[in-house]
Amino acid sequence: MTAAPSSPLGPRRWLLPLALALAATSTQAEVRLANIFGEHMVLQREQPIRLWGWATPGQTLAVQLAGRQASVRVPADGRWAVRLAALPAGGPHRLIVAGDQRIELKDVLVGDVWLLGGQSNMEWPLSATDTGPQEDGSPQNPQLRHLRVPLRASLQPQADIAPADWAVAEAGKVGSFSAVGYHFARRMQLAQGVPIGLVNTAWGGSHLETWVRQDAALADPELAGAVRALPADVNQFTRLRRQQIEARLQRWQPGLPWTGVDTRRWSEAGDIDIDIDADWPTLQAPQVWESQGLADLDGIVWMRRRIEMSPSQAAGAASLHLAKVDDCDEVWVNGQRVGGQCGYERSRRYEVAPGLLRAGANWIAVRITDTGGGGGFHGDAAAMRLDTPAGAVPLAGTWRARVAEPRVATEPTANDAPTLAHNGLIAPLQGLPLRGVLWYQGESNTGRAAAYAGGFQRLIQDWRGQFQQPQLPFLFVQLASFLPLQDNRLGEGGWAELRDAQAQALKLPHTGMAVAIDVGDANDIHPRNKRTLGDRLAALALHDMGLREAPASGPRLARSEVRGKELWLQFSATAGGLRTARAGEALHGFALSGADRRFFAAQARIDGDHVVLSSPDVPVPVAARYAWVDNPSESNLVAGDGLPAAPFRSDDWALPSQGKRYPE
Repeated sequence: MTAAPSSPLGPRRWLLPLALALAATSTQAEVRLANIFGEHMVLQREQPIRLWGWATPGQTLAVQLAGRQASVRVPADGRWAVRLAALPAGGPHRLIVAGDQRIELKDVLVGDVWLLGGQSNMEWPLSATDTGPQEDGSPQNPQLRHLRVPLRASLQPQADIAPADWAVAEAGKVGSFSAVGYHFARRMQLAQGVPIGLVNTAWGGSHLETWVRQDAALADPELAGAVRALPADVNQFTRLRRQQIEARLQRWQPGLPWTGVDTRRWSEAGDIDIDIDADWPTLQAPQVWESQGLADLDGIVWMRRRIEMSPSQAAGAASLHLAKVDDCDEVWVNGQRVGGQCGYERSRRYEVAPGLLRAGANWIAVRITDTGGGGGFHGDAAAMRLDTPAGAVPLAGTWRARVAEPRVATEPTANDAPTLAHNGLIAPLQGLPLRGVLWYQGESNTGRAAAYAGGFQRLIQDWRGQFQQPQLPFLFVQLASFLPLQDNRLGEGGWAELRDAQAQALKLPHTGMAVAIDVGDANDIHPRNKRTLGDRLAALALHDMGLREAPASGPRLARSEVRGKELWLQFSATAGGLRTARAGEALHGFALSGADRRFFAAQARIDGDHVVLSSPDVPVPVAARYAWVDNPSESNLVAGDGLPAAPFRSDDWALPSQGKRYPE
């Protein structure tokens, strides 16, 4: 999912070939710094400071910062780099690079630099959160800085990011900052009192595999084929993508053209004898069309629905609800336009004037324009309905659909193949000293959760190698609760499996996981409470730095023991004792299984640092699972400090996603 301005599976972005950028630079300037360096930036304290850029070969550059000096002779390839001695937190300083030309950057701070990665929940802007307006209007700490790295996917590793400016936290201007990053930085500043710089590379809807380094992907048997198959250049990419889309459409709507089509009647009401959409294929709604045979399709798709109404339902005004539409819609009822808007996160509601509906057959037509990523209706099925004076008419289910105008990408986007986001966003930053990485990603990998466990750990280790910091802290958010509660299957779910895969990364040193099952939203993949997550990540960071004595993990399963018909679970990190999230409520979220591996809801009670489980359906318990459903928002075990327990299982049985690999 993406941040507010775009779509659930990610926006399209422009591609800036480095060769063109350098060619333009060489004719206009003799010296330049890499685009990561700019005024108002934050450089990492207490580590040697590495700076680099490009210049005319042969000249000698002198670099100065806060009393530190270095010089370098520009080599034949034009790329130069220097290393300055470490500095303590402070500033503002001036950075000067002098050669045939002179560069001077003002207001440079030295503090802690955190790299933000993942998908839309990390990308999500402060302005679109529950506290966003209040935060945006409040006094700010100008020692908080944010760099939004422009999104760019690339077929090959790039040497520089696209041009971007560092932003200073100021009232009225922080709304565009990553909300999770902002709250994390505010909490860290309160505890440490040092400047914080956030380098935001998150890309909505991105898969884990797109963040993998090219050489690492080529060494992975599951990814190597997809990387080797990448086209050599953007022109070849466009040709291949057009061929793929055309072949897909021929299969999906055989006999129905998609270019040069006269669509003027597609908004009209149908006829008793001839329906406009009689030969159209169908789509289920709400559900993005990428999962229904139209993978990677952007452009214009028409969707139509016929409904039967009684005289009492057709009398008077009505309200048409269409859940959410990715990205833009125009809506007609019986041939009359009733509204339209853009914004995939907006709920659609349109008023239907009296007299427009009629007893018997009625037609709703929707022209949907998808600009990138997912397309079509999405959200809660109950939010697709027509409210009439005589009750609601449900609209979820089968709609007729036809592609009218596919749009073929002229450049790659993050999820077209492994490595593409890394090539454009992470590769150019290699060598930049960091304090750590904050990561919030996984929603796009729930279909192949078992493979995520190893892939995520390999990514962490490989990134540490790229940044030449073997102990680089890597702190991440476990997936929040999502999807309707009524769809939960006890002891099952791709989201449950993905949370488990994330938790396995805690085996690596200097990792931390912020649990988020208590801040989710059943109907929105983007929970608006980002303050809690930022605060929890900050607590993990402070604990890793030795600045917080108590662990910040919530209760952790230490061991399990069968005692007769009961299963006893012992926990560590209880912070003074186990309890429920709200005093006096029953303990929820536990399931028990016997040897048959069928899970049943368990009765649970707290006994000191143990939770005791039993179930009349499981006379001989073998395994327990906690919060092991897609939406575990009703699970309520917390430590004495209120931090929630992470979902877990005591078994090691094979999971349904076992064997599912990229690009499944």
